[in-house]
Formats: sequence, structure tokens, C-alpha cells
Amino acid sequence: MQSVTPLTCLREEQKALVSLLALIKLEQQHLVTAQIDGLPAVTAQKSELVHQLGQLANQRHSALEASGCARQESGMEAWLASSGDSGGYALWQEVLGLTREAKELNRVNGILINKHMSNNQSALHALRRPTQGSSTLYGPSGQATNSPASRRFVIG
Repeated sequence: MQSVTPLTCLREEQKALVSLLALIKLEQQHLVTAQIDGLPAVTAQKSELVHQLGQLANQRHSALEASGCARQESGMEAWLASSGDSGGYALWQEVLGLTREAKELNRVNGILINKHMSNNQSALHALRRPTQGSSTLYGPSGQATNSPASRRFVIG
């Protein structure tokens, strides 16, 4: 069985980040084209990958600690410097770059989501607002009908 090293964890993180980026780009495509029905499946997959990435980072931090380095990103830098593996350093830089790209794309997707929510709120507000002081409703036929201001019952 292969031992867990910071480098093996890093390779798994790189693969997961590539998959996450593909999902974030798919999410963005759904948002740009207003294909909102496709978002729940993408969001579920994205959440699963983010959870997996968290577990991989924890494994990497544990492997760093086991090798005598700090349980954080600076520990990865120290481990790479002591290992003398230039391929590992390049992979680390790639993982950092993929992480920055995912963060930026996710930020943009958040802006797109907020735009859709704002448009939906505006549409709901327009539907709820009475037109020109009247309380026009739509009847079963789909035609506009004016409703009386109020119904008063006279008892007596």
C-alpha cells in the first residue's frame, strides 16, 4: 500500500480542482443562458467536490505534520523545499492557480445569481403592484376583471 505523502494528496487535490472548475464553468453557462433547471444537479456535485477537497487538504496537512512541517500552506512550501522535487513545486503552483481561478469564477457566478434574483424580485414586485390605483385581477378565463373595492354585508 502506498503511503500518504503531501505530494500524493496534492495530486488528488489537483484532479478534484480540475473537476470543480469544469462544474463551476458549467454552472456559469447555465446562469448566462438562464437554464436554471440545470443548477440543482450542478450545485450538488459542486458541494460534493468541495467537501472532497476539504478532506484532501486535511490529509495533506496531516501528512505535512507527520513529516515535521507545519499543518498549513507554509508547511507545504517548507516540505517542497526540503524534498528538492521541482515537479512537486510546479504541481503546488498549479493547485494554487486552480484554486484562485475557481475562487474568481465562483465570485462571478455569485454576481450572476444575484442578478437573476434581482430580476425575479423585480418581476414579482411588478406582478404584485396594483396598476394605477385599481385592483385588477385575472379571472378564470385569463381576462382582466376589476374587483370591487370591498364587500360589505348589511345585516339587519
